[in-house]
Amino acid sequence: MKKSLLILGFALAVISCNKEAGTSAAGLKTAYVDTSKLVQDYNEFKELESQSKTKQEVMGRELETKVQQFKLEAASFQEEARAKGPQWAQLKGQELQKRERELGMMQESMMKQLQEEFGTKNDTLISKIKKYVKDYGKKNGYDYIYGTGDVVSVMYAKEGYDITSKILKELNDNYKGSAKKEDTATAAPAKEEKK
Repeated sequence: MKKSLLILGFALAVISCNKEAGTSAAGLKTAYVDTSKLVQDYNEFKELESQSKTKQEVMGRELETKVQQFKLEAASFQEEARAKGPQWAQLKGQELQKRERELGMMQESMMKQLQEEFGTKNDTLISKIKKYVKDYGKKNGYDYIYGTGDVVSVMYAKEGYDITSKILKELNDNYKGSAKKEDTATAAPAKEEKK
């Protein structure tokens, strides 16, 4: 009899603990952020992408000039080889092959430089956003904030839980990009003149 009462008491305790856990879990405040939308619409990401494209174009023009010069020399190589003989052709052919390898290495070096520079900046920016979302979650009393987008960790969520636009707005409001710095620099003297 004592054993059955003890088992019944234990069972009731387990059931009541499960009910308490279920009720507190139902009261959790959760939301999600569409990470691909953040990357697409965040002004600092847009500026970083623009800087990357600009630098890539500048470096590409320099390389393209050298490639065009190489192509012109390679095109005239056969005609000159006939006129100057096989010994000259062999030396010039080796020189052209060496320059072609150098151009390939130059292209690889430029790509590596761009990846290192902007990859680091991109990683820093992603870390900044993660920290911001974490702080946002703490400040606004969220128990969980999930991420969706390219790396999906939420398969379904009601639209009411999507806080992407709120976070994006605050990130963009807090970001002082080069365009805003220029605006404040030109706006500051105008305020001083009115005084």
